[in-house]
Amino acid sequence: MAGIDPTLPIVKNLLLLDSEGKRIAVKYYTPEWSTVASQASFEKALWNKTSRTNARAEAEIIMFDNVVVVYKYIGDLMFYVTGSLDENELILYTVLQAFYESVTILLRQQVEKKTVLENLDLVLLAMDEIVDGGIILETEPAMIASRVTMRGADGEQAPVPITEQVGLETGLETFSKALASAKEHLARSLLK
Repeated sequence: MAGIDPTLPIVKNLLLLDSEGKRIAVKYYTPEWSTVASQASFEKALWNKTSRTNARAEAEIIMFDNVVVVYKYIGDLMFYVTGSLDENELILYTVLQAFYESVTILLRQQVEKKTVLENLDLVLLAMDEIVDGGIILETEPAMIASRVTMRGADGEQAPVPITEQVGLETGLETFSKALASAKEHLARSLLK
């Protein structure tokens, strides 16, 4: 985290736990929890602290273990975002909202443990689109879901990258075809 602007908001972790406090999807961005054992211990303690509260209607904010925790329950899942003690709670809340709303969009309103596990790749990609290395990248749920599913802003499927179009052709054959197509397109536009 060296070289990062100290005024930049930093997320310490994104957590998605089930109703028993078991890990579904987690991303840690700071060195406080550098081992799986320390992460598991933190998750268990956090779940024990928050499992008896009612954060279903609105997100809750607490200070726990020297971090600010913003969390919310949806179905049988618990969404958490943490930051340092001096982090702005509204920013963390915005990240939390982006997290659960983008997952809700991606899972077509079926936010439950079974559906998340079946679509874990989408959830992990959404987490990556929201925060990278602790730095907040995006908080607009529709944009996050769009990027995860690789759709354009207008809902159209994004063009397939040239590397995926290659199939069994070699790169040279693909380049030659692309060049020929470009020449043909240019010739047609000049003849008009």
